[in-house]
This record gives sequence, structure tokens and C-alpha cells, in this order.
Amino acid sequence: MKEILRSCQSLREQSIESGQVFLDEGDMTGLMYILIEGEVEILKGDFKVTIINEPGSILGEISALLDIPHTATVKTVIPCRFYVVDKQSDFLKDNPEICLPLAVMLARRLHSVTNYLVDVKEQFKDQSDHFGMMGEILETLVTQQGEEQQPGSERDPF
Repeated sequence: MKEILRSCQSLREQSIESGQVFLDEGDMTGLMYILIEGEVEILKGDFKVTIINEPGSILGEISALLDIPHTATVKTVIPCRFYVVDKQSDFLKDNPEICLPLAVMLARRLHSVTNYLVDVKEQFKDQSDHFGMMGEILETLVTQQGEEQQPGSERDPF
């Protein structure tokens, strides 16, 4: 992630106090944040998905890459400093050296989610309810190659 931080040194910095939401699920801000220092939590609805504290971590990248509203809420756990990207798509096009570390970060996340889904599928393989859909979900995750998806569900259209 150090290569990401090196590429962002010309960007404006922003400090955000502890407990502040700076990306809201469902909003389309056009902003992307690169963590310089601190710790944030990622929330999907009221569910805490993960904590991120690695300098160089990019937040808001899914919105940037897919041109969709933010898919999660991001909140500071402790005071944080960020580089702020105002025009996400332009920044990524103008800084191709960031694309490989970003791809690695996204691949790690996908790997973790896939492993988790496999574990859940294994635990509930004898169930005939909605857990039986895990196979379909895994198949979609593993085989999807650039098709545009419509994220969400009836409960959460984003």
C-alpha cells in the first residue's frame, strides 16, 4: 500500500475526528479516500463488516469503479487522516500505478468473501432453505467476467 500513498502526496489531506461518518451507503459523492493513518469501520446497514487500519487503503473505490452509489457506510473509529480524491475516475485514469495495488486489494477482499461463503455453504449443505443458494452465489462470484450487475435486493436496492 506504500506505493499508493506515494502516488497521492499531491492530493489534499483531510483529518476526520473519531466517530464520524464520511461515506454514506447509498450516496453518490464522487469522492474516494486513501487512509494515511487511523482506523475506520465499514458498515452495511447496521452490520459491521470489517475494520480497516492499513495505511494506503482505498475507500469508496467500488463507487468509483462501477459508477454507482457507495455500497457501504464508512465511519472513523479513531481520529484519521486521509488523502481525498475529488474526481475518482479521472484520478484512476491519470494514475495507472495505483491500479495494480487496488486490484490486489479487491482480489484479497473477494478471496475472503469467497472463503467465507464456502464455509457457510459447507456448514449448511444439508439445509433446504435459502442457504442452498450459496452454490449459485459462489458460482456467480467465481465465473463473472465483466458483465454489468444490478446490485442489491428487494430489501436493499443498492
